[in-house]
Amino acid sequence: MKSTVEQLSPTRVKVNVEVPFDELKPNFDRAYKKIAQQVRIPGFRPGKAPAPVLESRIGRAPVLDEVVNEAIPAKYMEAMQSSEVQTLGRPEFEVTRLEDREVLEFTAEVDVRPDITLPDVSDIAVTVDDVEVGDSDVDEQLDELRARFGTLAGVDRPVADGDFVSIDLSATVDGEELEDASTSGLSYQVGSGDLVEGIDEALTGMEAGGSTTFTTKLLAGEHVGREAEVTVTVQSVKERELPEADDEFAQMASEFDTIGELRDNLRERMSYYKRMEQGVQARDKVLEELLERVEVPLPESVVQSEVDGRLQDALREVGGDENALARSLEAEGKTREDYEAEVRAEAEKSVRTQLLLDAVAEQEAVEVGEQELMERIMYQAQRFGISPDEYVQRAQQSGQLGAIYSDVRRGKALASIVRRTTVTDESGNAVDLDELFGSEDADDSESSGDSGDAGELAEDSVETADEGGSAGDEDSEDAEGSEGAANAR
Repeated sequence: MKSTVEQLSPTRVKVNVEVPFDELKPNFDRAYKKIAQQVRIPGFRPGKAPAPVLESRIGRAPVLDEVVNEAIPAKYMEAMQSSEVQTLGRPEFEVTRLEDREVLEFTAEVDVRPDITLPDVSDIAVTVDDVEVGDSDVDEQLDELRARFGTLAGVDRPVADGDFVSIDLSATVDGEELEDASTSGLSYQVGSGDLVEGIDEALTGMEAGGSTTFTTKLLAGEHVGREAEVTVTVQSVKERELPEADDEFAQMASEFDTIGELRDNLRERMSYYKRMEQGVQARDKVLEELLERVEVPLPESVVQSEVDGRLQDALREVGGDENALARSLEAEGKTREDYEAEVRAEAEKSVRTQLLLDAVAEQEAVEVGEQELMERIMYQAQRFGISPDEYVQRAQQSGQLGAIYSDVRRGKALASIVRRTTVTDESGNAVDLDELFGSEDADDSESSGDSGDAGELAEDSVETADEGGSAGDEDSEDAEGSEGAANAR
């Protein structure tokens, strides 16, 4: 077999393959066996008719079709494995020459990973927010903790912000009652914003037994984007009574003996979370700066696949109803064209980010240990509320295990870049990047410094697993015939 690779653009190549027929003997053997199982020939058991008898009965063309359809994807994969080309997406095959008993020639056009020149990042400097935890911040956290131990007590007064109400709801569109929008005895905290727009304003000032009607736009369901008349009736009004913030409460709600110790602990925890927020800011700003500096050619088929996946997700959310999606966009003041332009811009940035970080990972020779991969799987499983085993099973079925690995690798690549930049807070103090992203020494061990919270700082911005795949995942796919798909390493 002979093969050559022709560069069509920075992101696309044409592979020319020439296969002499003597290399196709195993393909012919399998083709005859398969066809013999499907054809009934008198005097022969199924699958036992010899090749000359089969050809005399059905002709040579079906055999050639079977051979070509099987051979092209396999020979394409063989050609890619012998080259240094890193392909992305599905190839487009074309048979250019087929001379029976002589030669098979075909071409495959496919997107490839572009060559990316990475800059020196040591001069990148970004500024993040200061870590400031005031008494009011601690008070807010303490109030949230007290709310967990609060009790609800009925009140004989109009509804106020923060009250808990029991309500009945019904809605109509053009006079037609919506069965899926009617409910009784629904518990709701006024001001939480968990229900339809306008309900908080409608409830405020009402009393138990009162009823009112207001107009709102539906954000989901069959009539998404349509205006509905919503009637709400208040059955009861309750307010939350909080326990006193004293030593007794501290002992009940925590492991601390005094309220002062509890407040100190809350301050320390808030300081930790704000430092993590610094890490998020640093990560995002460094990534944005890197994207500004580096030219990343975009493979069109990969971008289009990302766009199609996002549009399909949007349609799935409205039950596949194009009209419902149009009404939803109209409610947001967008046209379909505006929305698709936004989706394409997001898809292009996502693909650009993935390709850039893959290039960094290659340059830095980033590796992912088994423990790091398992930590990521456990984190994702917890996020989706399922067991790690079930998450792995789902990932295998959807072909996403490679994407999970790529996410972790890209996260480590991004962390390696951030560590070499200068990050200061608004007050001019240097930010401890080892605390946020782990130390480079820890990366050399199985329990990488990117695990846990530090690892998620880097990985969340490049996450692609569970979201429709990744521009850099090159796991092979089964291919059937010249219309099949094969991604080569």
